[in-house]
Amino acid sequence: MALWRAYQRALAVHPWKVQVLTAGSLMGLGDIISQQLVERRGLQEHQTGRTLTMVSLGCGFVGPVVGGWYKVLDQLIPGTTKVDALKKMLLDQGGFAPCFLGCFLPLIGTLNGLSAQDNWAKLRRLWPAVQLANFYLVPLHYRLAVVQCVAVIWNSYLSWKAHQR
Repeated sequence: MALWRAYQRALAVHPWKVQVLTAGSLMGLGDIISQQLVERRGLQEHQTGRTLTMVSLGCGFVGPVVGGWYKVLDQLIPGTTKVDALKKMLLDQGGFAPCFLGCFLPLIGTLNGLSAQDNWAKLRRLWPAVQLANFYLVPLHYRLAVVQCVAVIWNSYLSWKAHQR
């Protein structure tokens, strides 16, 4: 609980920095999970550079872009009713997600040699439900963290898939 309270205090004082660092940390965690639990590399075979690449993508791309989008979306559609959440999810999935994925997937693909089709198929099934709940249940300043927590599973998959030989 003390860690959660410290996170909330930091988020209140430096919301943007904390959200971006959270995104980077959780993307890095996804890679660590991939390497240690899925690929079972062990600490001796852990590829630190690979983890740092995922952290960099989270801090330098995903966090700023998605966090910025959530701010814009909350200005476009203020409110937290079920109808507001549905509108946000539809705009997110119909407008933002294709643009974001159009940038993110080639970027990660370039860095790791991933198939854009594999990534796209997985995301289309997962994200609309996550985003509907996120926009309905989660206050604005926690949305990026919630999505990134869900994304830990996705990031683990991405990292594993990207580094299969």
